[in-house]
Formats: sequence, C-alpha cells, structure tokens
Amino acid sequence: MTVNYTVPARKTRVDLKIKKSRFIATAAYTPSVDEAKEFIADIKQEFSDATHNVPAYIIGNGASSVEQCRDDGEPGGTAGRPMLAVLKGSGLGDITVVVSRYFGGTKLGTGGLVQAYGHSVKEVLNALPRARKTTIITLNLRMPYSHYEPVKRAAQMEDGVVSNEEFAVDVRFDVAFELPAWARFRIILADRWPTRVDSDELGEDVGILPDI
Repeated sequence: MTVNYTVPARKTRVDLKIKKSRFIATAAYTPSVDEAKEFIADIKQEFSDATHNVPAYIIGNGASSVEQCRDDGEPGGTAGRPMLAVLKGSGLGDITVVVSRYFGGTKLGTGGLVQAYGHSVKEVLNALPRARKTTIITLNLRMPYSHYEPVKRAAQMEDGVVSNEEFAVDVRFDVAFELPAWARFRIILADRWPTRVDSDELGEDVGILPDI
C-alpha cells in the first residue's frame, strides 16, 4: 500500500490570549490512536490546573483515517468539533492537538468559543513544521569501481539516500528512494548501465522525510 501524506515534523505550541482567556494549543505527531491518547494524557497532566483541555486528533489520512474529538466540559459542539474541522481542512494526518484553556472571567458565548478554539488550532498549525510520511523503497547496488561515482551521483540526483557503502572486489551500497524516484532511477540504470550495475530490491518501508 502506497503512503504519502503530510505529518507534523515536531511538537509545537502557541500561547494565545482571547477575551481575557488563555488558550494554549499544543500539536504533535501521533501515528497511532494509543500514542494520541498518551499525548492527550500528558498535556492534561502538564496543564492539570486548566479549566479545560480539549483534544482532537486524526490518525492516518484520507478515507481510512481515524478521527476523534471531545469538548472536555465546554458546551457541546463548541470546542472539539471546530478544532477537528480545522485539522481536516489542513490535509495533515497523524496529528493530535490539545487546546488548554484558562478561563479569564469573560464568557465567550457559543459562537465565541467556536471561533476561539478553531483559531487556536489555526495558529498552532501556522507555526507547525511539516514532514512527509511516504513509502520508501531500498535498493542494494553492486558495480565496478569505475561506475561508483556516476551511479551514486545519478541516485542522489533523484534524492536517493545512500548508505552501507562497501568497497571490496566491487563496490556495493544501499540507496533509499521515494516511490516515484525509484521508478525513474530504475529506468536510468537500464538506459545507462544495463549490464554493469546489479540491483536487488530490499523491500518497502514507510519513512518520514522533510517536507521540502
């Protein structure tokens, strides 16, 4: 199954004041429901004196994703639901956000709460660095020394990540590609070095890459 979607690169937090209430929005990469629940519990413990700790998460991406939100004591539909709506509109997956609210003495009303919680998530997403969760295929390549530099250069031109270099009778190294780049590199190998470079596919995995 091919995987390719945007995820949080690291935990991020913003601290906002909205009509005298303090809203602290914390977002993190959570690749499973269990990790989302653990993150929510950690934030609730960190801000145990907050009036509310409202969570929302999306695990996975697209039709197969798991989504959940709660209002944590706020009027029904005024907190978790607008937070989840912003998350769904962001295109991010494997993300959990908890908004911790400290009541400042001024009631916001239903519309004000919806706006405040939605705005808090928008602000933390604006500050959030992104990464990509994607299918990665690794090849093991073997070649004469004379082919080492041009083959390695061709792999890196396709954003291949080279590792496990060995220099013996011949040269061997592993190179990991995203799926589209892997397909292009296989064509390059066949066109330029059809008989001088041997390749074995080591398998597919899911990795996290910087979102360039």
